[in-house]
Amino acid sequence: QVQLVESGGGLVQPGDSLRLSCAIIGRTYSRYAMGWFRQAPGKEREFVAAISWSGDDTDYADSVKGRFTISRDNAKNTVYLQMNSLKPEDTAVYYCAAKTLVRSSIPGAYHYWGQGTQVTVSS
Repeated sequence: QVQLVESGGGLVQPGDSLRLSCAIIGRTYSRYAMGWFRQAPGKEREFVAAISWSGDDTDYADSVKGRFTISRDNAKNTVYLQMNSLKPEDTAVYYCAAKTLVRSSIPGAYHYWGQGTQVTVSS
């Protein structure tokens, strides 16, 4: 079993940066590909970024490419999402998720989910 715990959300102004963390608790951590997703009020959950279990393969949604960076530290059992140049449209609850084998941009492919952390971008 894997438990995911997100942290680092908050209220920031447009143009600011924020780093989200996802602590992975459970067995065989290093075999999981990880993803970040987000869900705004009234909208479906959408893909943000994903990273392979080795960390050398990443993928991003077009809306965040060049602004967000996903990374992982296997020694610390943690996955990060560095978010720069934040925009009001980035406002959402951000979730991290874990799956076996290869990374994916499809929410249904992930086996484990965290409880989410709120990110609000507003002036």
